[in-house]
Amino acid sequence: ATWTKSADVERADSGIGQMPARKWKNRASEQLSSLQAWEAHRPCTDCGERDLPVETDLQNCNQRRADLCEKCRKRRTERKESVLEFVNTEASYGEDLRIIKEEFYLPMQAAGLLSQEQLLGIFSNIQELIDLNENFLEILQEEIDQAFDQGDDDLMTVCIGEVFLEFVNMLPAFQTYCLQQSSSVNMLNTLEKEKELLRIFLDVSQNDNTALRRMNLRSFLIAPLQRVTKYPLLLSRIIKATTEYHPDHSSLREAKSRIESHLEHINRKTKQEGNTWTLRSFRQDSKKKREVINIEMRETALKTVGWLREETRFVMEGSLQLAQPPDGQWVKKGSKTLKFQNMQVLLLVNMKRVSESSLESAEPGPIKDAVLVLIRDKNNGKFHLLREPLRLSNCIVSTDPDCDDTFELIEIRREAFVFRDSDRARTHHWFRQIRRYSRELGSWKKRRNALPNIMISTPQTRP
Repeated sequence: ATWTKSADVERADSGIGQMPARKWKNRASEQLSSLQAWEAHRPCTDCGERDLPVETDLQNCNQRRADLCEKCRKRRTERKESVLEFVNTEASYGEDLRIIKEEFYLPMQAAGLLSQEQLLGIFSNIQELIDLNENFLEILQEEIDQAFDQGDDDLMTVCIGEVFLEFVNMLPAFQTYCLQQSSSVNMLNTLEKEKELLRIFLDVSQNDNTALRRMNLRSFLIAPLQRVTKYPLLLSRIIKATTEYHPDHSSLREAKSRIESHLEHINRKTKQEGNTWTLRSFRQDSKKKREVINIEMRETALKTVGWLREETRFVMEGSLQLAQPPDGQWVKKGSKTLKFQNMQVLLLVNMKRVSESSLESAEPGPIKDAVLVLIRDKNNGKFHLLREPLRLSNCIVSTDPDCDDTFELIEIRREAFVFRDSDRARTHHWFRQIRRYSRELGSWKKRRNALPNIMISTPQTRP
């Protein structure tokens, strides 16, 4: 009894009575109500808005989609439909390409209806387009399958823009085909009038071959032109349904800009060759105009070096200032004594592909050659080379601490060049890239200090 009474006294002395306990219960109840209210109006995981509908039946509700507002739900649905449309139409386009080869090209070749030169004139680089389509579609389908396997039913992890940029080298292949389209159709018309067997074969194929869907050869030959002009529209649909916070948003915009620039370039080339037809035109802006100029410079460089497009990698390109010092004393006098001129410079590397599934593999393959192409600023609508390309296997690249805003390239037994960019950091980046390939390819690299003359020595402070 004494112990119980003592306990009661202690409880009374502690100050904890019925009133505070009731307040705590009310406060806990308020907090629980607040949590429930927040749960009922939780923010959307995509846009952060708080206008989510309250879900009553949690068993029938997809939790991932329950965290989205109605607007973002519709956007995800639209994005999924746009992504699937891109992949499905790419597959349909690939089927048309295979019909061109298997139902027209190969039978005409086997029957001897046309010579190999005539077949090449009509079908152009159709095999290159087929290979590109197969590789592109394979990567796209892998992205789709992987997303479904990971439970991503909305395909939010599928990045069409990134994949498209990896296969950006397919655009010049479209350009080759499009520019030859007019002459291909004219040749087909002429041969069809001259060769009765060819005319009979084309008529029978159209009427009796169910795989052709009663379409003639000309309808299939125009498929690559229709496909390349449809890319911007398909990408625009995906961009519209993709929030700006999505990791693929910037890549999608870049991909759309690249394809539109190539289409503008094809239109320019078409007009220069006197053709009346043009591809769909797009709104011009300064960025697209610069990209068109870059495309033309790359074409000039490829034509100059004579390399295959699929084995060529453009490491760097841009404007640099160039000077040719009359002697080796320019370092003591300073670069201010040199006369610089603006020049477009492209660093090209000839290499073998590591993987056939990607045209621009992240891991570089064996390097066969590397060159610097020097192009004067555009004059009268054409680019002109300053000189023949500089092969880095025959060059030495160096810099000096006293002139850290420039670097020097010496072609063994020939000329010397001094380069600089308006931005010092970019000058250093050019120097590191050029020196890298010069060291990897140089036949003189075993010589002392990597210099053409073993009597020359350089300070250890030089990079």
